[in-house]
Amino acid sequence: MSKTTIIDAKHRQLFPNFSEIRRFKDLFLTLAWRDFRVRYAQTTIGFLWAFIQPIVTLVILTLVFGRFAKVDTGSIPHALFTTCGLITWTYFAFVMTHSGKSIIESQGMIKKIYFPRLIIPLSKAVVGLIDVSVTVLILIVLMFYYGITPEATAWLAPIFLIIGMIAALGVGIWLSALTIRFRDFQHIIPLMVQLGMFITPVAYPAGTAVKELPQWAESLYYLNPMAGVVQGFRWSLFGGDPPGNMMYISFAMIIVIFVTSLMYFKRVEDEIADFV
Repeated sequence: MSKTTIIDAKHRQLFPNFSEIRRFKDLFLTLAWRDFRVRYAQTTIGFLWAFIQPIVTLVILTLVFGRFAKVDTGSIPHALFTTCGLITWTYFAFVMTHSGKSIIESQGMIKKIYFPRLIIPLSKAVVGLIDVSVTVLILIVLMFYYGITPEATAWLAPIFLIIGMIAALGVGIWLSALTIRFRDFQHIIPLMVQLGMFITPVAYPAGTAVKELPQWAESLYYLNPMAGVVQGFRWSLFGGDPPGNMMYISFAMIIVIFVTSLMYFKRVEDEIADFV
């Protein structure tokens, strides 16, 4: 018995059709593989850039916050402390940057064929896992160097990492949809990435920042979705001050951002070809 497909122009879904995205999984994997190859194509040292970028960032942050500002990171060496923060932040920054401009960069393909447009920003999220893997490797090397072992709560680290990935996807999907109509976001995104690193406890403890803020501003600080993720991920590996109840403000923001990003993307999906 053949299936009957009913098309109702008046019926609008709140969320993208994930079963349809699953049917286009081959295109999804192809786009992710293409982005991976293009990222290091025609470069002299190729994949080594994946190591150079986080190492240079780590050195700069360690010099600024560890040597010059002399930020107290307790029993954890500052280089190790910062590397742990970079794991989740690097992924978030990558997805935010590349997903934000992904629809505009793919406008030629969008105008020619039909496919679920959400595949484009989602494919960027897969490529970002390369940076996560490289930074995790650097973290392991530093842990051996300093002779520091993970705490018993290390099993929670993958959970915080997944939460951070959801946050990155939510922000990336939002920006990819907004950039279609408001091209100014192409210029705003790099600024958001730069400011985000300094308002996120990547190279300093969250307690240091909160201590300098009025009590009413503490909640505002944790409206940054990555504040709770970075702090929780680091605590799960090395202990120290637990994240506290304020962490749940960040998690609530992540849920709101992710759900609303899917709803807004679905709302503008049918008009994407007209705007690009």
